[in-house]
Parts: sequence; structure tokens; C-alpha cells
Amino acid sequence: MKARRPLSVGKRLETPGDWLRHAEKQYARHSVALGQVATTAHDEALYLLLHTLGLPLDSKPAVLRRKLKAGEAGRLREIFRRRLEDRVPAAYLTREAWLGDFRFHVDERVIIPRSYFLEIIPEQLPHWLPEKKPVKRVADVCTGSGCLAVLLAHQFPGAKVDAIELSPDAMAVAKFNVATHGLGRRVKLFHSDVFDAVPKAKYDIILSNPPYVPTRELRSLPDEFKTEPKMALDGGPDGLAVIRKLLRQSVDRLQPHGIAVLEVGGLRAAVDRAFSELDPHWLHTGDGEDCVCVFHARKLKNRGKQSASRGATPRSA
Repeated sequence: MKARRPLSVGKRLETPGDWLRHAEKQYARHSVALGQVATTAHDEALYLLLHTLGLPLDSKPAVLRRKLKAGEAGRLREIFRRRLEDRVPAAYLTREAWLGDFRFHVDERVIIPRSYFLEIIPEQLPHWLPEKKPVKRVADVCTGSGCLAVLLAHQFPGAKVDAIELSPDAMAVAKFNVATHGLGRRVKLFHSDVFDAVPKAKYDIILSNPPYVPTRELRSLPDEFKTEPKMALDGGPDGLAVIRKLLRQSVDRLQPHGIAVLEVGGLRAAVDRAFSELDPHWLHTGDGEDCVCVFHARKLKNRGKQSASRGATPRSA
């Protein structure tokens, strides 16, 4: 790893606005990787600045003009040193992440929440389900911090939510977040490799943001992303290992009208090739990435019947 440039504080920085402008320049100087908390240096630096100073995230611009109090400059210097020199992701520094209006505890035990499901769950999922049929049960596979299970519970207030996770460390974080959001009675946590250890149940929705980074690509990730748990990122040789298992097990887990909805990052072409007979439908997202796909229970069931009629030996789950 090449040596880091030391954090430069050349002039006197007397206000939060001074620090914000300075930090933006330092982000560029240090070639910081973004995307875990914010997509621009300005937004991430502002978030860190406000959090470190104990100011509301919706503070008015005037707050940037106030004089710093004793000790505040030192705290800002240290937080930006850790972010820029040590490459600690902002969410691990603040121990929190936001999806819309929902705040979640995060630390190095879990991947930092960032998901297109924030817009997909309220805006598009309901259109894929029978209009007058209430959603009774949903599953969030590879729940990590539990954030998507919480979003699902809020979107479908009459539904039970099964949150499934293989990592015991991530399970502990998810348990904390579920309790913090007051959803302990409706969101049930399962320590399981996909559905292996989950009691039989039929779901209206199976949702997942699974590990999908091909193993060979992990080495080339920016340092900030390498601090996240490998288990939450590594999708096997082609990135599809967990996805294959999830779709295979979803055949017997979905209601006849049910759907499996997966976020797959840059694997759209790979998913289309590997599962063409399942006719994956790609949902549109605001930024045009369109990396969330829907599989209908009917297609999954037909594929299972075809495999059985050919006498295919299913791969081990």
C-alpha cells in the first residue's frame, strides 16, 4: 500500500464553513473513494462536520459561519485525519447510517447500508403484488444490519418479517437495530445460510441485497470498501453463488403470487445470461443504474418442474 499524504491544515480554520471548504480540497488531494455514505465530497464532509460538532443534519447554512468553540477544531482535525489518511469510512466513524429518514447503528461488523431498495420498496414493490391481497409475510435474506427488514416492516405494517443472516456478528447488529426501531415482535431474526435453517414458510416477497462482488474483484476495491466484512461482499467466482442458491430455494418458499427481488450491482448481464428462462424484470432507479431485478414465483416454479422432468440432480444447497 502506498504511503498516505498527511492531512494538511495550512491556514487557520475558524468556522465550520472554513473546514468544509478545506475538507473538500483534501478529499480531492487524497483521492478518497465515495459511495458508502454520500456520492460527493461536499455532502460527506458536511455530514462528518455536523455530526462531529453535534449539530443537526438539517442545520441552516448560517451554522457554517459561527466561530468554532474551544476543542472543536481538534475534533474536526482528528475525524478528517481518520477519514482521509486512515481511510476509515464515514459511517464507521459516526457509528450510524441513514436510509431516508431511518437511522441505523453500523460498525465494522456489517456492510454500510446503501441500497436502491430505499426507493424500490415504497414506489414499486406494491405494483408487483395483487392489489387487494394483503402482504402477510416477507423475508430479507442477507439482512446485514437489518436495515431492509426494518424498511419492509414499515412499508407492510401488517406483515411478519423474517430477517436472515449468516454472520453472527452482523446478527448482533441487526438485533440491536430491530429493537431500536421497536420491531422486535414483528421482525424475527434467523442465523442461516439463505433458507437452510429457516422453518418452512410461504412468503409474498423475498428480498435480498446479497454478496455479489466476484471474488477476483475484491482486491481491486478501494481501501474504504475493503474495511467492510468480506462475507458481505464476496459473491464467489462469478458473483452469483448466493444468488443461485437463493433463487433455487425460493421455488418452495414463495406464494403463487409471490416475487423474489434482488439487488445485484454490476451483474445485470450475468444475471440475464444465467437466468434467462426466468425472465428477470429490471426495475428503473432514479440514477439509471437499474440493478434491481424481479423474479416471479410462477417462473421459478416452472423452472423447478422442468429440472425435475429432465431428471436433473439439483446442486447441493
